[in-house]
Amino acid sequence: MDVVKPLQLLGGLSPQLFMKRHWQKKPLLVRQAIANFKPLLDRGELFELASREDVQARMVIQEPAQTPGWRFRHGPFERRAFPALKRPGWTVLLQGVDLHHDAVHELMNRFRFVPDARLDDLMISYATDGGGVGPHFDSYDVFLLQAQGRRRWRIGRQKDLTLQPDVPLKILANFVPEQEFVLEPGDMLYLPPRYAHDGVAIGECMTYSIGFRQPNRGELARELLQRLAEDAEDLVGVAAYRDPQQAAVDQPGEIPAQMIEFARDALQAALKDPDALARSLGEYLTEPKANVWFEAAESGVASSQGHMDGQVRLDRRTKMMFDARHIFINGESFTASGRDATMMRRLSDQRCLSRQDLGRTSTGARSLLQAWCEAGWLHGL
Repeated sequence: MDVVKPLQLLGGLSPQLFMKRHWQKKPLLVRQAIANFKPLLDRGELFELASREDVQARMVIQEPAQTPGWRFRHGPFERRAFPALKRPGWTVLLQGVDLHHDAVHELMNRFRFVPDARLDDLMISYATDGGGVGPHFDSYDVFLLQAQGRRRWRIGRQKDLTLQPDVPLKILANFVPEQEFVLEPGDMLYLPPRYAHDGVAIGECMTYSIGFRQPNRGELARELLQRLAEDAEDLVGVAAYRDPQQAAVDQPGEIPAQMIEFARDALQAALKDPDALARSLGEYLTEPKANVWFEAAESGVASSQGHMDGQVRLDRRTKMMFDARHIFINGESFTASGRDATMMRRLSDQRCLSRQDLGRTSTGARSLLQAWCEAGWLHGL
């Protein structure tokens, strides 16, 4: 992607300028970010997705005559579980639709001016008239693209983050909007993290939300330490604690200072190798979500169909990234250098390799790509 080229998607800003002026700083409203945009799935297809076990679906129903006034349910949902379309005030939210639909995946790829390590998923929200999830804030960046109908958005730099009590949703108790917009199909609103917003459908409405992962320090530390722990013996060795100079003690409950130092040295040794930390991070960032699985090709299918004789592309569910020394794919890591590393990085960036690219790879790299084809991570064209 040419990051200095102005994009209609960003209201005439280049990705470089958008990231400098707006990313994690201030909202941006773009009229006709995608001109003449139409939903990539119709209502029936969306409801069909909501019935599947491998799709994360939620339903929010407003009950003004009841207390607390909201009902919240997790899917999957059979068709008869949906309220009547004429009933106002209900919403269905489908998370990660990019994992299940090629056109939605391609739409999300238009936002890859942000690193893949941050790009999370595309959620589709369908609502009847008046539907919404109440005023709230997200802990991550989000692009809100109007796909069908109209939605009124009220937004504000909320300082009071108190939530309404006894409500099954995280709804702000004292929302103070500062701006209001009505989005038509093709319009888009970017909001940085913790920017309060309230979207209400005007008639039947469909909104696409492109969200970004933002792990907190505690979450990241836990994941990395767990992964480092799995390789601990390889990283620090198996030398046992020894204390030939240990004196007799009259306070046996006290942990010896020498043992504390031994433990500290073990942890420092595990963290000393920078490759170990980078490898753990890459494996964590490319780990498929819990509801994702791949269909392995039957033995010999990939080669018999000539998948490795032409262009190859990553499956839409495959996550692939790299650093200076490693290639990461679907939670696994591989060291790479030279021409093979160049080709693998190109595959990660472009999500495909041409016949000419494949011809430049080594026999070992082609064997690895073949194995990925057979695992369903990669497909031939």
